[in-house]
Amino acid sequence: MKNLILGLLGLFLTISASAQYDPKALEILEAMSKKYKSIPAFEANIACTLTNDVDKINEEFKGKITVKGDKFRMALPEQEVINNGVTIWTYLPEAKEVNIDNYDPGSEDVNPSKMHEVYKKGFKYLYLQDKTEGGVLCEEIDLVPEKKDAQYFKIKMFINKKEKTIQSFTLFDKGGNRYKYVISKFTPNPKVEDSYFAFDPSKYPGVEVIDLR
Repeated sequence: MKNLILGLLGLFLTISASAQYDPKALEILEAMSKKYKSIPAFEANIACTLTNDVDKINEEFKGKITVKGDKFRMALPEQEVINNGVTIWTYLPEAKEVNIDNYDPGSEDVNPSKMHEVYKKGFKYLYLQDKTEGGVLCEEIDLVPEKKDAQYFKIKMFINKKEKTIQSFTLFDKGGNRYKYVISKFTPNPKVEDSYFAFDPSKYPGVEVIDLR
């Protein structure tokens, strides 16, 4: 763990020194953001991987995400997260419980409905190269937080060069964890009602509701 931390500090210092407000990166990010803003809603499959080389962690899980404006619903094997832009529900099927809390837009937690705008506040950005990711030609960009006490020291994005959509993004935290999210089967403009982005306890008999608000 000590070697990992030292290595991460070295990497962080290197990235911080090289990261900047790169005009080419900004042009790519703006085009990507514009593309998502032009889509009222979308659905996609998402493959998530958590790795930590020192702690020998390698976990994978797949799910589905639906986004509409500020709202999203993400279904994963062990939990389902629902956010209507005001309230966030975390449903745990095995425990038969749902936690309800107020959504905090200022939180550093990953918000799938905002990934196309994350670069706009609190980040430096740097274009690295054109690179194939998952068989798709992408533009590789690193985002580095301006604040040294940020939860993540880097976010790496691969943006589909042709479609201007996110192919994958990876979050690097200071504990050595890497969270990679790969997007596939991207479907724009699905027909989805606003009610889909709220948890209805009546549809889950026996569920325990824990209100943390």
